[in-house]
Amino acid sequence: MTTPALGRPRSETARRAILNAVDDMLVEEGYAAMTMKGIAARAGVGKQTVYRWWSSKAEILLEASAEDAAAELATRPGADAVADLTAYVEAVVRFLTDSHAGLAYRALLGEAQHDPAVAELVRRADVLGPSARAVIDRATGRGDLPARLDPADAVAELIGPILYRVLTGDGDRSPARSRRYVQRYLNRVADR
Repeated sequence: MTTPALGRPRSETARRAILNAVDDMLVEEGYAAMTMKGIAARAGVGKQTVYRWWSSKAEILLEASAEDAAAELATRPGADAVADLTAYVEAVVRFLTDSHAGLAYRALLGEAQHDPAVAELVRRADVLGPSARAVIDRATGRGDLPARLDPADAVAELIGPILYRVLTGDGDRSPARSRRYVQRYLNRVADR
């Protein structure tokens, strides 16, 4: 016997409208200007609907970002670690610079610097880590990376410099630069 769900069921139409509204508002108004009331109005739903599912605009924005990130950061396995990681690095740069979901993630990272609740939210629902881990696991499985690697360190070492470049406005997005970065990463990690 199944237990019936408590409360009203979540409407997928309302959920999509809210996630789309928060994306649009971020681009048009910026994170600081967004309010739960404004999000509800833009989505065409009641404020109580928004609060029933999320307790803050950061939660909504993270859900919108995470959903898109999973698709945008999924890369096909490459022939070797260089090809595999280069494709992933290029996907991360595109995500962080061209995607509304990436813009949302960057806004949350900024907010996390002075709001402990947002910092905890971003830490618990990491947008980049799982996709990086999948690529690193593929390279490790092929023997291109040492099996003794600490996965969390390997992820941080791969993503950290990319985030730094993007957040500081470094505009070189060339495939050659990504390939050189990946080669240095592989050399550094293999030397351990």
